[in-house]
Amino acid sequence: MEFSHVPVLLGETLDALAIKPDGIYVDGTAGGAGHSVRIAQRLEPGRGKLIALDRDPDAVAVAEKRLEGLPAQVVQTNFSRIAEVLDELGIDGADGILLDLGVSSYQLDNAERGFSYRLDAPLDMRMSGEGISAADVVNDFSKEELRRIIFTYGEERFASAIAENIVKEREISPIKTTGRLAEIVRSSVPQKVRREKNPCKKTFQAIRIAVNDELGSLDTALDAAFGCLKKGGRLAVITFHSLEDRLVKHRFAEFTKGCICPADFPVCVCGRTPRGKLVCKKAIEPSQEELERNNRSRSAKLRVIEKIK
Repeated sequence: MEFSHVPVLLGETLDALAIKPDGIYVDGTAGGAGHSVRIAQRLEPGRGKLIALDRDPDAVAVAEKRLEGLPAQVVQTNFSRIAEVLDELGIDGADGILLDLGVSSYQLDNAERGFSYRLDAPLDMRMSGEGISAADVVNDFSKEELRRIIFTYGEERFASAIAENIVKEREISPIKTTGRLAEIVRSSVPQKVRREKNPCKKTFQAIRIAVNDELGSLDTALDAAFGCLKKGGRLAVITFHSLEDRLVKHRFAEFTKGCICPADFPVCVCGRTPRGKLVCKKAIEPSQEELERNNRSRSAKLRVIEKIK
């Protein structure tokens, strides 16, 4: 299956990064190289350079092929290691960094990867192909831990019922496929909910986040990426659900915060000044035209910050 992934908010992202021909840029989530190729095409060979990262070996192979002949280098790693990668490459700072979060269309549409509740396949969901799988989570975690994961990462109000039914079913036989897990989820929610929309999305999202430690990686990556920026450099982050967006929004607020002295202090004694400024105060969302062209962009939000010191 071809690795296809339509880059979301492409024009908006390229504009937000304010790409310079001689700049150093990092795409922390190369995926199908949709954003990476367009960034690299704006760079001058011998002067500018793009470093494209991805933890998925399939994505790395595709990115290397699609970036061939362009001023770019591909590294297989988690984007939380961005500082170590740049240090290993002898790069002392970046002019722009992009983090396009979530799952690629290839990962969702390739049944073998076990991400989709629409396709019956082995229950996997590992982006890197390493570590614990979704099957490990579903079959080995306690009922309380499953409830916490589904409620916290999926914001699923029927988390308790879903966790309880997972535990009951796995006692009969191990839950090994996406199809069986999807059926358990559907049978755990009221019929009204099943009629309104597919009830599996939140649970599958929650388990995927847990398997790949997505929020932990993002938490580390935001600090690391901002720290790697040169003065005037920009960090652009595209999120696809509220948990990611909330984390990015709050961290950007910390980067732009100045004095933290108590309100009753007559003068500032902390000496703290903002480290960054928001390029746009509100998140950028897809245009109606993009929504009609790519339905999977509907929940995307782009936030951009510039380092000022």
